[in-house]
Amino acid sequence: MTILNYSFVYIFLLGTLTPLFITPQPLVSKDLPNSDIVDDTIMEQYGEIARQIIGEATATHRGYKRLAHLSDYYPHRLSGSEMLEDAIDWTLEELARDGIPVIRTQDVEVPHWVRGSEFASLVYPYVKDLPMLGLGGSVRTPTDGITAQTIVVQSFDELEERSNEVPGKIVVYNQRFEHYGQSVQYRVWGADRASEYGAVAVLIRAVSPNSMGHPHTGGIRYSGDVPKIAAASISAEDAMLLHRFDQRNDPATVTLYMEAEMKEETAVSRNVIAEIPGSEKPEEIVVIGGHIDSWDIGHGALDDASGVIVTWEALRLIHEMGLQPKRTIRLVFWTNEENGVMGGRAYRDKVIEKGELERHQLAIEVDFGVFKPLGFGFLGSDEAFQMLKPIADLMSSLRSMHLREGAYGTVDIGPLQREGVPIMGLDVETEKYFWYHHSAKDTIDKLDPDEVAECIAVIAVMAYVVADMPGRLAWSVLPPTSF
Repeated sequence: MTILNYSFVYIFLLGTLTPLFITPQPLVSKDLPNSDIVDDTIMEQYGEIARQIIGEATATHRGYKRLAHLSDYYPHRLSGSEMLEDAIDWTLEELARDGIPVIRTQDVEVPHWVRGSEFASLVYPYVKDLPMLGLGGSVRTPTDGITAQTIVVQSFDELEERSNEVPGKIVVYNQRFEHYGQSVQYRVWGADRASEYGAVAVLIRAVSPNSMGHPHTGGIRYSGDVPKIAAASISAEDAMLLHRFDQRNDPATVTLYMEAEMKEETAVSRNVIAEIPGSEKPEEIVVIGGHIDSWDIGHGALDDASGVIVTWEALRLIHEMGLQPKRTIRLVFWTNEENGVMGGRAYRDKVIEKGELERHQLAIEVDFGVFKPLGFGFLGSDEAFQMLKPIADLMSSLRSMHLREGAYGTVDIGPLQREGVPIMGLDVETEKYFWYHHSAKDTIDKLDPDEVAECIAVIAVMAYVVADMPGRLAWSVLPPTSF
């Protein structure tokens, strides 16, 4: 799959997020003290250190082994779960063993959704189990389930055109996967749109270019303006099967049973924060990290144990090599990215409260898997972009790396970016990422140990140089939003 060169913008509504591909908005430079353009001397100054970092990072598969431990022993890290908190406890113990000098947590209130038992089955024209996953935040079905005829549509426009056929039916969305930002709209808004016309439940084709017979979960949104109906994902193959019956004017009948429940009381989770204090400007901060939570299926290895581990290993490597940059490098494992982004919001609120916001030099998040690294995407001012561009050349011993405008995989640092903080996402080969995303197939065997090591290397180089470089990055002032 080719990732288009657009920026990701995330809209958060009622605890769910919708990624949209849009053209980046114009940025206005906000000068900060000691802001200057880095010239060609960046290679001269940091070339040897970068080569050493890359050599150390790629000499072992230590990061891959730690990633395997996290995803194998703590696979279902959904917000509110005991397993998520156990995983957080493990990271704290391991960070202490690594000798990281500053380690703490930040309590975060998070939504607590429980899947419960669930199943779907075809009952006409014959009996067949339909692999399914309830969508995060969905309501439950009645206690005896729902058995109803299906109506299959490929778009919201077709749903509207056939709205008179919808009452009392289960709406099945057989939307094609063009790109994630397009297809995910049916997952997020599909239940509400179908409920407008009297549907009793919805089934969403897996948001994936290659479902391989399994469904993909993810968050949904209820507006509160129409009745809440149960929503689940089914495989692309089964969505197409149901569509063929519909096209023959012989619609299938399906039974759907779900015990899903959003608990009335929120749960308390934690952001994990660990730091290497800066040698000259410890009050200035470069943030790196990923989100520690995952969905309650699969092992959350790609999404996002991998982002947690490669940023963690980058910090550990810098510390073990005895490198102490001028600024503080802060590692953050955000909680609740998948169904609320409360960790990212809580971090932003805390740094504003402590007067630390404008001390942030840059924030980097890894949340798109850790396949072969290709460079970085950036959101910020033109001045900051030009300052950062030469750093990509320091990684040429691996391959040619780019720095491009626009970033993806940056949900948790989105709240910082909306305040003007420059942000980056790691660009990797993503052809197969959505094959496994939010599914039972998200396990560590999909990742290559050498590519994991390379991702650690490029994060470590970028974080170290940005934390040590003489100049402050120019900030941006963005137009006001509801984010």
